Formats: sequence, structure tokens, C-alpha cells
Amino acid sequence: MTSPAFAGIELGVQSASRRGELYQLNPLSDPRWEAFVQDHPDASVFHSTKWLRALHTAYGYKTAVMTTCPESAPLTNGLVFCRVESWLTGRRLVSLPFSDHCELLADESEELDDLLSLMTSQVASEKWKYLELRPVSSRPSTLDCFTQTGEYYLHRLNLNEGTRDLFENFHKSCVQRKIRRAEREKLRYEEGRSEMLFQHFYNLLVMTRRRLFLPPQPQSWFRALIGTFGPGLKIRVAFKDDLPVASILTLSHKKTMVYKYGCSDARYNNLGAMALLFWNTIQDAKANGLKELDLGRSDRDNQGLITYKEHWGAVGTLLNYWRYPAHVSAKSGAWKERMRRRVIPNLPSPVLQAVGALLYAHMG
Repeated sequence: MTSPAFAGIELGVQSASRRGELYQLNPLSDPRWEAFVQDHPDASVFHSTKWLRALHTAYGYKTAVMTTCPESAPLTNGLVFCRVESWLTGRRLVSLPFSDHCELLADESEELDDLLSLMTSQVASEKWKYLELRPVSSRPSTLDCFTQTGEYYLHRLNLNEGTRDLFENFHKSCVQRKIRRAEREKLRYEEGRSEMLFQHFYNLLVMTRRRLFLPPQPQSWFRALIGTFGPGLKIRVAFKDDLPVASILTLSHKKTMVYKYGCSDARYNNLGAMALLFWNTIQDAKANGLKELDLGRSDRDNQGLITYKEHWGAVGTLLNYWRYPAHVSAKSGAWKERMRRRVIPNLPSPVLQAVGALLYAHMG
């Protein structure tokens, strides 16, 4: 269903472009979008209706797709984004919130230029604060009017080799020895989506976010992911005896396993629990015929995390985020950083969780 106004979520013809008319659709109600995502080689888990529905359920974001394809035609291109309307951080168009990356899906740069030209005009006419893009490799000419606001590395591990060969390619002291240490310590591994595993994961997440001077994501976000992904989501927990010491959350999409969240009890980091979790994840992905493990983004200046991922044999590619208009800054002030480091470590866990529940909808 479509309608002519940009202010709504289900939209129709927007304007003429060099290649025809531009249209907007609701990916949660238009079946063409999920079919397009399943067929397009560059579409990731973040384009999927499962991810988009979780964003809408947990945070109320309205999602839309801009395309040059009319309602009666199959999709050949699309730019998906969320409308984030916040009194705290401003009204923004983001592609996509809380997503490591979100490729611009079109086979021809002219199509992307048309889509982005209209989007930039809407930023001005509708008085949005900015439009943010997180493409993996797209670089259409229209991005010349954008400014780069973030530099990251995206690491991915090719799973086409045999399990034994993959293990042999891991760094001997930093990965192989840690896996063997976890085995000697007789760490126990469990996976699933049960309430018990979720609570273990979330308690460890609160610990980890506190160490990073950040509030935890709200429980409602993870429950939305569990509800939309179903068996495609796994919570993986490592135990020392009966104590949970590390956990990760993974998502499966097409032929890719995605590592999205990880957390641990720092007192037990020397036991190799995280290495055990990743090794079990890789073996699980192989057993299910998946071809790639997406290890997510790393800040370009976080050399420790980059090196850790490369020790697993993952290959990093440069990932840039872009914003329009160009004068909008993505950096927060130094005083905010000092405030986080001073306040967050001293907050009781229930208060810290309440802060996260309050703020995350504004942070997308």
C-alpha cells in the first residue's frame, strides 16, 4: 500500500528522476522487500524484515525503503532507512540504527544517485537533522555532498575451508591455546534461546557495558530479536562449573552467521571462555552449511580488537559511515566522555539498566 506523503510510513510516488519515478514502500508490509533481500548478494541480516521488525518493536522506529521500482514491478534496487524522531538527539534518517553496516542495494550507480538525491532534498524540506548511511562498499557520486563521520573495519571469516584447516589457521598462542585451555578447565557450553540463558547473557552484558562506561541495551531489544529471529538467533554461554563466565549472541541470515553481541565476567577471562564460544559458533555454522562468519565492526583505532579478530583468520575491510548535510558532526564532547567514566561505574545495576532503557531509543 502506498500514499503520497513523505510524513507517513507507507509512501508512494515521490518525484521524477533520470530513470523514472521514485517510490517509497513499507518493507514490513510489502512482500517484495524480503524477496529482494533474499536474492540480492549484498543484502545482509540488517536488511532483513526480522531485523527491521525488531527495531520497530523495541524502539518504535518506522522503516521505509526508497526505490525506483513502481508498486507493480519487482524490486531491483532499494535504500532502507529508519525515521528516528527524538526530542533528545533530533529528527534523523538512519540506514540503519544499531546496525554495523547496511549496503545500498542497487546494481547501477545512477540508481543510487537518484535515490540519494531525493533523500538529501527531503532532509532539507522536511527539516531532518541529517541522513546517515553505513554502506560496505557503495560509493556513488552523490556521496560527494556527504561527510565521513566514522571509520571502522568490518571483519569476516570465510568458512569454506574444512574445520581442521580453519583451526590450523588460528593464531597458535592467542586462539588455539585458549581453546585448549578452556577444554582443560572443563568449561561447559550451552546454546539456545531459553529464559535462563537469556538472563545469564544479560547479566554478563550489564557487567561488560559497565566496564566500557556504557549503559546496557534494554532487555526489550533482545526480547524483540528473540521473537523475530526465532531459531535464527542463538545465545551461547560458557560456564565454569555452574557459573556463567562468558556469552555471545549470534544471528543467522542466508549463508552468514553474524556475531552481534559479546560479554563476559572479566575475573575469568584467562580461562579461554570466549575462544570456546567462538570455536563452537564456527563449528555450528559449518554444520549448518553457512559460508561466512561476520565478526562485526571495530573502531579503526581499536588495534587490540582488530588484531583479535585477525587472529581468527578474519579479513578486515574499511567501513565508512557518511552523513548529510556535511556540517553535522558525529563526535560527542570530551565532557560527555568524562561524565560517563565518572558516573556509570558508580550506578547500581537496576539504575544502569533503567538509564539504558531510557536512552537507547534516542541513540539509534
